[in-house]
Amino acid sequence: MITIEDLAKFCKKKGFVYQNSEIYGGLSGVWGRGDVVGMDGSIITNPKVWEASGHVEGFTDALLDCSKCSHRVRADQFIEEKLKMDVAGLSLDKINEIIHHHKLKCPKCNSDFRPAKGFNLMFKTNVGPVEGSIAYLRPETAQLIFADFKLVQDNARLKLPFGIAQIGRVFRNEIAPRDFIFRCREFEQMEIEYFINPEKKKCPYIGEVLEHELFVYTAEMQEKKLLPKNMKVSEILDKGIMSEWHAYWLSFEHNWFISLGANADNFRMRQHLDEEKSHYATDTWDLEYKFPFGWKELQGIANRSNFDLSQHMKLSKEDLSYFDEESKKKFIPHVVCEPSLGVERTFLVFLLDAYEDDKKRGNVVLKLHPKLAPYKAAVFPLLSNKPELVGKAKEVYALLRKEFNCFFDASGSVGRRYARADENGTFLCCTIDFQSLEDDTVTLRHRDTTQQIRIKIKDIVDAVAKLINGEDLERFGEIVK
Repeated sequence: MITIEDLAKFCKKKGFVYQNSEIYGGLSGVWGRGDVVGMDGSIITNPKVWEASGHVEGFTDALLDCSKCSHRVRADQFIEEKLKMDVAGLSLDKINEIIHHHKLKCPKCNSDFRPAKGFNLMFKTNVGPVEGSIAYLRPETAQLIFADFKLVQDNARLKLPFGIAQIGRVFRNEIAPRDFIFRCREFEQMEIEYFINPEKKKCPYIGEVLEHELFVYTAEMQEKKLLPKNMKVSEILDKGIMSEWHAYWLSFEHNWFISLGANADNFRMRQHLDEEKSHYATDTWDLEYKFPFGWKELQGIANRSNFDLSQHMKLSKEDLSYFDEESKKKFIPHVVCEPSLGVERTFLVFLLDAYEDDKKRGNVVLKLHPKLAPYKAAVFPLLSNKPELVGKAKEVYALLRKEFNCFFDASGSVGRRYARADENGTFLCCTIDFQSLEDDTVTLRHRDTTQQIRIKIKDIVDAVAKLINGEDLERFGEIVK
């Protein structure tokens, strides 16, 4: 019989499961799973991971303390509200300069602030029964990718260029969470670390996006108080505004949002100023969105060079370099781009661009892209007090739910049920009436147009699938007047 140790060795060899942050000796009872270019790292990891990355020392926000009442505020948010000035990334000395120059006072008691200080955003915890065994809840998903880089690369037999992706919960002890779910202490993050040979900086996929248009706001434009400008990727590259890899990933991510129904006019690409760039970044661009509370970062895309792998090699003493079979050279790969995206902020974007208060219908319509709609279809019996209609409707519901996320609703008038479906973003509504009992047809209503067709029950699964993928309603039946 196989032992648990044998199984653990097998799982590590095949890349199914291995101990998290193994280069630092791991952490007992905490495991991650890696496969191909995706991995699922652990939330609690060896604290040396965060020492190597610089989080223990420098993952801070500027905090202001009132000298009298001890009320605390996050410095950048407070200054932004008072002076309409973006101070993201400024040093504590610069923050103190601004506070002093503009004579900013405590909003509670109007007293002076103490000098700004750094507040570390990581949540601490103890591992095991002994106090003092400090560990941290991960503040990002990136570092587990770097710590497990060699294992994932070896298991998946990846050749440069390649990416390793991860999605999962992260935790940040925000001084002032705000704006609904825009800034939270616990949220979901999606991240890709894209590795290249530093001697081969050309992007092989750039031809796919040369005609794509981006609303660009360079560091120079910001410093000279110029307005952002719409530019094709080809023009951006001709002017040397950003690297091919940055242009590719910004276009790729921008197009992903647009392809799922987001409004292209609500996005811009803003380059970080020198003083706000992270310690690891050679260049960073934010994909920003025009939220109701202003232009804010939706997604950060940084060039991290070889900072992280070098740091982990230095502290762990493990070799994380890559051997290139073509050139017969060994080197530390560079992270040329790191698309990093919060799921909650993404959710907000799609909600904001889908939300429509339809005065004609008298209810909100959530016009989510059909691929994002939480329910693809709703099934209604015309009358809930007619067993024959309810029974037929349940047959149709059982048919649809095998393939799609859908729901059954027999409560209230059909009009009210349509309104409820509109409000939760349901893409299609299927109503079973007395004609359905005679000829096995139903009406199918489109959320965005309210148009309806009559369709055979046997054809409904195929029709719903094709409608979700963008085909027109009229292709499947004549519009019912």
